[in-house]
Amino acid sequence: MDRQKYSELVNTFFEWHPEDLSLIFSELLSAVVAERSLTPADIMSQNYETARANPEINNRPGNLKDARDAVFPYFWGTDSWNNPLHLENVKGPANQASLIGAIACLLKNPNLCTDRYSQRSNELEIKAITALANLIYYHTDDPSGVFTIGGTISNLYGGRIGIERVVPGAMQFGLQGQRLVGICSEAGHYSNQTVAGWLGLGIRNLIAIPTDQHLSMRLDLLAEKLDELYRDGILVAYICATFGTTDGFGIDDIEGIRKLIDETSARYSVPRPQLHVDAAVGWATVMLSDYDCQQNPLAFTSETLELTRRVQEKNIGLRAADSVTIDFHKMGRGHYPSSAFIVNRRDDLKYLTRSVADTPYFSDADVRRDPAMFTLECSRPGIGPYSVMASLDGIGLTGWQMLVARSLEMAHRLKQKLSELEHCKVLNQTTCGPTVNWWVLPKGRNAEEIYQKWIHNQLSEGQLTVFRREIRQLFDKRLKTMNPALDARLGFTTSYGFRPHRLEIPAWKAVFFNPRTTDEIIDRIVESIAEL
Repeated sequence: MDRQKYSELVNTFFEWHPEDLSLIFSELLSAVVAERSLTPADIMSQNYETARANPEINNRPGNLKDARDAVFPYFWGTDSWNNPLHLENVKGPANQASLIGAIACLLKNPNLCTDRYSQRSNELEIKAITALANLIYYHTDDPSGVFTIGGTISNLYGGRIGIERVVPGAMQFGLQGQRLVGICSEAGHYSNQTVAGWLGLGIRNLIAIPTDQHLSMRLDLLAEKLDELYRDGILVAYICATFGTTDGFGIDDIEGIRKLIDETSARYSVPRPQLHVDAAVGWATVMLSDYDCQQNPLAFTSETLELTRRVQEKNIGLRAADSVTIDFHKMGRGHYPSSAFIVNRRDDLKYLTRSVADTPYFSDADVRRDPAMFTLECSRPGIGPYSVMASLDGIGLTGWQMLVARSLEMAHRLKQKLSELEHCKVLNQTTCGPTVNWWVLPKGRNAEEIYQKWIHNQLSEGQLTVFRREIRQLFDKRLKTMNPALDARLGFTTSYGFRPHRLEIPAWKAVFFNPRTTDEIIDRIVESIAEL
């Protein structure tokens, strides 16, 4: 080997060159800033066949600029969602405090499996998890948890604990012939099906409970289903409640579910299922739990104060959960991946724990503190805790209260404006979150009257087909005729979560995660609908 060339290679890629790195980072940052002058991007033309046909890599060693050039076309071709006209889904811009945390993490590149691989970064994870747990459970005694690669994996943890709680030894011996089911809401995220399949329960053994018009799981139907299952000798491993459905921000009655499963399992003398809450979307409303609505230090309007009081009442329900999923990269505006699985009581992690003998690679691990002893992954990035703590402390509780309240305020404004149009119908009028679902029908239609007939099953199949087609066609018409520099990009769902008589209800959708969205943008949405 040519030692001189080897030395040059090491110097280029393994020695720190602050000026070179700073210059390249500055160039990338300039490209992101330049995006602000552009309209939100459509999905850009992608040629996957070309990508497959040209997988070659350079033969000779290059330099850091070559590394930049290798990714820059794709970097430039990726929308950062910083534009305030992006309202189509539960994704917003990442805040810059989170960016600082993420950069700090990448410079050290810790693996959060054991102290040996992460050192004080594991300490930061504990701090971040405890801070979030105190917001969610409201100063619980002994919480714990871990950051994961996404909300689906966090939900998987909750389901896994439920299986072990109900069938002790399942981690070692399997289900041993016992039939188990999981339960979720019909408005819950499709990851519930993923979890049931990957846990081995089977998607067919996931039971979805219908919701009411508020997008909340119906407790009467849950009670009936639990009685039916236990009478038939079938155990319930877990119930995954939802705190903020993805489309309409429905919130389940978590306290009511807790009371119901405790009483029913005791009556049938069966193990109590895990009450897990998927709060990936809605968790951030807990920032308002301590807001003093009487003193009103941030001078919220009377309408925003009422919204705040309503979310404070909803937040109390989270304290009844055994475990919770949060996605900080959603309403927390953090960087991917910053999902977390949090248990109310640290002792519940025993259902996931392995011994050092099971993990010889981590022979010096300590089961009392090293997450590798119970986590699904043995390679876990540290971006989650770095992003979360930088964001929480940088923005501060008061800052978070302003951000969350503003999201609620913007959604409420759009609901009010749309409600004034006879041919429009707000579908999630009673939910208190950052999401709005609604219909736009042709002018001359009475949307409220049609909605009432729809939910009471008084429309023929032909009428339903016509109305569904009209709702979608008007959405597509706006998309084709909109001014991309002026009109917000909206979303569409074929079923927003309420399914009366098993009938899917489509909806237009706007999600207010971008703090730079203005009242004028909201008013323009209504104007663009009137122009249709």
